[in-house]
Amino acid sequence: MYVDIGNVLDGTPGVSRDALERMDESVAAAHERIESGRADAEHGYAALNLPETADADEIRAAVEPFGDPEAVVTVGIGGSALGAATLTEALADESDPDAYYLDNVDPERVSALVESLSLSDTVVNVVSRSGTTAETLSNFLVVREAMDDAGVDWTDRTFVTTGREGNLRSLAEKHDLPALDVPDGVPGRFSALSTVGMAVAAIQGHDLDALLAGAADEADRLSGSLFESPAYAYGATTYALAQRGALTNAMMPYAESLEYFAEWFAQLWAESLGKDGVGQTPARALGATDQHSQLQLYRAGPRDKLVTLVRPREREDRAIPETELEGLSYLGGSSLGELLSAEFEATEASLAAAGVPNVRVEIDRVDERGLGELLYGMEAACVLYGELADVSTFTQPAVEWGKRAARGLLGGGDFEEADAVAEKTTLVVE
Repeated sequence: MYVDIGNVLDGTPGVSRDALERMDESVAAAHERIESGRADAEHGYAALNLPETADADEIRAAVEPFGDPEAVVTVGIGGSALGAATLTEALADESDPDAYYLDNVDPERVSALVESLSLSDTVVNVVSRSGTTAETLSNFLVVREAMDDAGVDWTDRTFVTTGREGNLRSLAEKHDLPALDVPDGVPGRFSALSTVGMAVAAIQGHDLDALLAGAADEADRLSGSLFESPAYAYGATTYALAQRGALTNAMMPYAESLEYFAEWFAQLWAESLGKDGVGQTPARALGATDQHSQLQLYRAGPRDKLVTLVRPREREDRAIPETELEGLSYLGGSSLGELLSAEFEATEASLAAAGVPNVRVEIDRVDERGLGELLYGMEAACVLYGELADVSTFTQPAVEWGKRAARGLLGGGDFEEADAVAEKTTLVVE
């Protein structure tokens, strides 16, 4: 992964080279804390050990009995789905089994997907560490019922990814389902490079070893200086800009295959860093599409934003045909890749000219190795940001509050959070 922070030096807000050098002492101290956490496999920090601890052979063995299905449906939510979706969307090939994600409980969406699938040739992957996630278990019950109704033995088409104990573990043991362990000490949003994120990629035949090797390469670049580590350069710079008022981070990949990566990044950044009245709000954009919409705000709106521009340095290309249309002849003989690259650099320069801080993040290619570098690098950047901001990076108390409220409303227990729903202030306009 390559990170260019040159366009934050003169932005508004911006952070000077001198300020970065002064902050480097804090980065060194944070790196020592991170390395200590990794050495002891502490909760959260253990995620940064996944390039060494994840077992690709174990994952391949668990999914091998399913052969080459027509489709794979992952039933999970949040970190139980976004990492896997990022990998399968980025690596998608026409020959791959189709990958679908039931990561919401919208009844119309769930019904439409279930009814569209050939369930006898579909594999179901149910992902929940606790085995009690309401949305996940509800969707699984719907899928299981649909399989029963279609005369499909769901036990032959299902595997689970879960903790060592809980409802799903008991279900797997009762029905002799293949089961993968969710790794200890790894929060869901940091689990893309584990059993949680890589099982579907394994079914599709993607190279898990290259994915982990890319992550390991990025782990090797972590050091006590932001000037020696791309991940720390990004984490330290985003933190410094947030301190100076850049409280929105617009993640803008210039590759449609990385569109889901922006979704994954949004959860990682928001859930990890939004604590104690601090944090940086992630926004999702896609280049070059959103040059024609969101860029207007980023360039000319409030000076409270950082734009992160992401692209591969190499990609497949397609020539633009010659045309007789007046004013467009300059496009003939060029290519879509060259046009997209020009759009990327034009956006970067446009933001810099307006004094809007922006960071360039690049990988060699959107392949397994490149994705391993990118995902690991962003996770390490997030952990460093959390250390510098002194927040509890690996917890999510606000999320848990909402879960308890919903469970109480559904009769799953007596939770005081559910009482707050009845206290809602209303001002209805009809």
